[in-house]
Amino acid sequence: MRDARIRFDTRSEFFTDLKTRVDAYFDTAGLSRRGDTRMFVKTAIILAWCVASVTLFLALDVGLLGAALFGVALGLGGAGVGMSIMHDGNHKAYSDGRQLNQLMSWTLDLLGSSSYIWNHKHNVQHHTYPNVVGSDDDVDLGPLARLAPESPRYALHRFQHLYMWPLYGLITIKWHWIDDFYQLARGRIGEHAFPRPRGKDALVFWGGKVLFFGWILVLPLLFKPTAVALTFYFVAQVVQGLVLAVTFQMAHCVEEAAYFETPADGVPVTLDFARHQLATTIDFATTNKLATWYMGGLNFQAVHHLFPRICHVHYPVISRIVEDTARDHSVPYSPTPSLKSALRSHYRWLKALGTQDDVVAPARPPAVPAPLSAGPAASAPAVAA
Repeated sequence: MRDARIRFDTRSEFFTDLKTRVDAYFDTAGLSRRGDTRMFVKTAIILAWCVASVTLFLALDVGLLGAALFGVALGLGGAGVGMSIMHDGNHKAYSDGRQLNQLMSWTLDLLGSSSYIWNHKHNVQHHTYPNVVGSDDDVDLGPLARLAPESPRYALHRFQHLYMWPLYGLITIKWHWIDDFYQLARGRIGEHAFPRPRGKDALVFWGGKVLFFGWILVLPLLFKPTAVALTFYFVAQVVQGLVLAVTFQMAHCVEEAAYFETPADGVPVTLDFARHQLATTIDFATTNKLATWYMGGLNFQAVHHLFPRICHVHYPVISRIVEDTARDHSVPYSPTPSLKSALRSHYRWLKALGTQDDVVAPARPPAVPAPLSAGPAASAPAVAA
């Protein structure tokens, strides 16, 4: 799924110095880069939250309002699983143990989406090419919405700052019923091919679908009136989808983020890996401890993109190292101060892209002048480890 038209230089003075400082922090403190007791406690709390939401809904005599309230609880809990548990597991950052990381990544299958496909879509495609139009499928919604200045604008987009918010809530439903099956059938995510799951991966894919639809729909329909059961399902998925989508958008689709268009002439372009990540990925609300806990450190999205295999419990400290190193190398790093300001920035960005053809995003870092040969230093996933 690599795009031969784009290469990354991971040997810049800035990134080399940054990695040295981060390594020194862990070595001096004697800490593992993976999760610790904080992760295990958080995992227990969030999983208990989800199980309690479903169990109480099934056990109690509730009507439509009760179903909606338990749906909200489950949606918030499910989003917490995705951001705080599955995400680290899929990036092999949850634990030093391979099997435990795999187990945590499979929580996404229990939530209805394929961890196998998500790994290719997110870990490989998005992390390698954030905000690269034509290579990052997350910023390509086709005619539905315009998320980058390089994408074409259609008449419908003039209202996208209004209609995208409810559509965000349908994202997980679309994953469950359409995207996973469609991408599996095509063997492609956007323009990029990926190997179809086989053996254990295929078993997890199909087994996860059966288990998910069993606990989220079949059980409720067996014990509750149809309208109550469907309300529980729909509200839970809308809340979960809205939280997940908006969290991502506040980091990538905002006024402060830069964008880059995949070169169409076939001539490879070499980009500075670290500068590209900081330019296209914006941290936000970094002093909000509750947001950091619940979002699994995804409000430190730039830090995560630089060091995806470091557990998110370390991000607040690592962000200060990034800030100091960036300042010493004159590299821009300016987190958005709050959740409110990040939300407003995303709203304004949607509105500007929907109503103006020539929207100017922040300047992206220039391409590295001398092309690099293919190899470890030109591959972002190589340093992601």
